[in-house]
Amino acid sequence: MGIFDSDLYRDITGFAHGTPSWFQHLMEVFTELGLLVFALLFVVAWWRARRGDPRALTVAVLAPPATGLAYVCSELVKSVVDEERPCRAVSGALNSLVACPPHGDWSFPSNHATIAAAAAAGLTLAWPAIGRLTVPVALLMAFSRVFVGVHYPHDVAVGLGVGALVSFVVVRLCVGGGVRVVVAMRGSGNGVVRWFAGPGMVGAYVAVGGHRQ
Repeated sequence: MGIFDSDLYRDITGFAHGTPSWFQHLMEVFTELGLLVFALLFVVAWWRARRGDPRALTVAVLAPPATGLAYVCSELVKSVVDEERPCRAVSGALNSLVACPPHGDWSFPSNHATIAAAAAAGLTLAWPAIGRLTVPVALLMAFSRVFVGVHYPHDVAVGLGVGALVSFVVVRLCVGGGVRVVVAMRGSGNGVVRWFAGPGMVGAYVAVGGHRQ
């Protein structure tokens, strides 16, 4: 933790205390509610992709587990770094707008920022147009963690990077095999399996490489 980061933390939390109370409450709610927004978008992306090509559905289905893996990676880093929360460690800072997490609930990196970035990246890969919504929401969620006083700016910056990277790597590594599974599911004799995979195209799609012929 550098002096610059502590100063920036003080500046952002000072700004937060100077905003109207309704805006403070909105950010307090959004910092948690944003996770629900992404969960709902996962469902929408899957439902939408059911009628698309197998690759779109594969990426939509991979987005949630990729986000979960990003969270695990963030927790592993936390257990190694053991950085105290700024709401407890930064002298001269104003009180956090939400309760400061207890000692042992470490600060670096931000789990919320990691999850938000991983979800935004996965959703955007599955549904590029939704990136106009998911990317700003992820950035705002990351900022909100500093705004309410529970993270340093570097916590959320690294969290965003970790989340986006893990999501991209998972999709890149798993999409080929996932497409073959989706094609098989769409040709399955099991009605539940076919419903989950959707009525999208099957025969016109070459699974290896993910190109329509």
